[in-house]
Parts: sequence; C-alpha cells; structure tokens
Amino acid sequence: MSIKIVQQKTRDNLASLASPALSLSTQSVTLSYDNTIIAADLSIDIPEGKFSVIVGPNGCGKSTLLKALSRLLPPQSGQVLLNSQDIHSLATREVAKILGLLPQSAIAPDGIKVVDLVARGRFPHQKWFQPWREEDQKAVDAAMQATNISELAQQNVDQLSGGQRQRVWVAMALAQQTPLLLLDEPTTYLDIAHQIELLDLFQDLNREQGHTMVAVLHDLNHACRYADNLIAMKAGKVVMTGKPNDIITETLIEDVFGLPCIIMKDPIAGTPLIIPKGRK
Repeated sequence: MSIKIVQQKTRDNLASLASPALSLSTQSVTLSYDNTIIAADLSIDIPEGKFSVIVGPNGCGKSTLLKALSRLLPPQSGQVLLNSQDIHSLATREVAKILGLLPQSAIAPDGIKVVDLVARGRFPHQKWFQPWREEDQKAVDAAMQATNISELAQQNVDQLSGGQRQRVWVAMALAQQTPLLLLDEPTTYLDIAHQIELLDLFQDLNREQGHTMVAVLHDLNHACRYADNLIAMKAGKVVMTGKPNDIITETLIEDVFGLPCIIMKDPIAGTPLIIPKGRK
C-alpha cells in the first residue's frame, strides 16, 4: 500500500501523542573529533514547525551538526539549546520525548524482528514495570503502516534489503512520536519511488501535524522541493539559510559545490530545479 493512500486514521495515530513543537538552536558552537575541528562558531536557529534541510558537499559538517543538535556530540565550545535550555543539562528520557533521531548508519541487534525494533521507539514514553499500552501499539502500527512495512513485521531485520531496513528505522523514529525529528540522510538505500514517498510523509508530518523536521539530504532538487528552510554549509561554516526560492542561485551552487549549473523552475513544485552543466 502506497504511503500516498494511507488512511487518515494512520496519520491521526502518528500525531496522537506528539507535543507542541519546541525550539532548537546553537550558539557559537564549535564541533570536533579527536581535537580536529569540523565546524566552528555555528549559530543557527531551527525554525519552529518548519521542514529544514541541511545541504553541502561531503565532509562539510552536515551530519556533525545534526549529531550536535541531537545531543550525540557534545560541542567543544558553545551551546545547543532545546527549548531555551542547554540540551546536555536535560535528562536523556526527557530529551527523547521531545527529539527523535534517524541516524545515518544505524545497526540493529542480531536476530531482532521488525516489529520489536519499531516498538523500541516507545521507550521514552514508558515507565518502569509499566505494561505495554494500547496507545503504544497504535503508535507502532501507525508507524509501520506509514512506512509500508506492516507485512514485514515478523521478519528479522538483518534479513531485509538495505531499503527495507531504512524504512524500519524510519518507522521506529515515527513511533517515538516526538515534536522534533532529525533525519540524517533518510533516503539512503531507497529507490526513487520510496524516496519520494518518505519525503511526502515527512512533509505531511510537518505541514499537517506541526512537527519540526530537520534532515540532511544529498539530492539538491529534493531539498529544494521539500524544504521550507535550507541551511547551506561549506567547510564547517553555514554559508546561507533561507527559503529555496530566495537563496538558490547558480552562483551559490557553484560556490558551495563547485558545480556549474543552470537553475530552472520545477514545473511541479515551482521550486528551483538545478541542472548541472557537466562536460560540453
């Protein structure tokens, strides 16, 4: 069943436990691995209730920034603020009720079934010795329906294709039902049809249910079509932010990516469509 025809009941279930969107920002953040600085003096605000997409060439710090926003990577200096509080001062379970993350290279435990992995998304909402609740089951079922993996429920995750595994991880993130959702290259391993279906789903979660979304995407045309707010990075710096129609130019693309191109209007979405010039 296509995501495009998922029943409204599924969408309602996905939203039923979500809290109002909250603010997320960085203040003069410097990020490093083993004393090697990846990004320096980053100050950004993630627009509340919008779909933000981080773009930039390989190695520019996109995924590193997302790790910092999700509390996986403590900054060398500066602060990441979640709802105006230092994210590292908050309890892990409380952060997990607000912020969900789909990492770039997630690894499932050996032998775990699809339904059991998706159910782990409910961990932040459960208390010690609390039985599995009807609302937990509804959240898991809705997430699996939305990502078109219901028929895979009893299969082992390690027996699935790369694209199927990616959809299982997306379902786990959706089952967590957080108002903030961070997605690190969520369309990896997916064919073009499933890429569009997932991006449509994320757009629905944002526009119809008010979730704040932040994604790292490599496909610039997907980024332009789906983002309310683009964050363009180069060499550990934010070069420009804003609506795709406001900031995407041939000069920006050549400066950030080193790619000579022409910009056309997407005939479907009305957003910038980037055409590489390539070799003459």
